[in-house]
Amino acid sequence: MKKTHLPQKVCPVCGLPFSWRKRWERCWDEVRYCSERCRRARRSAPGEDTQADC
Repeated sequence: MKKTHLPQKVCPVCGLPFSWRKRWERCWDEVRYCSERCRRARRSAPGEDTQADC
């Protein structure tokens, strides 16, 4: 399967699109951030809920 056919989301931290990955197969609906770096940057914001990512 080509990457152009994979579902995509936009990271709320950096604003860049990212594609589905095999490791996110079971939890794609819960994935919000493109990387650990963006996930940590979001969590460090004051008053934000901590969201677990796969």
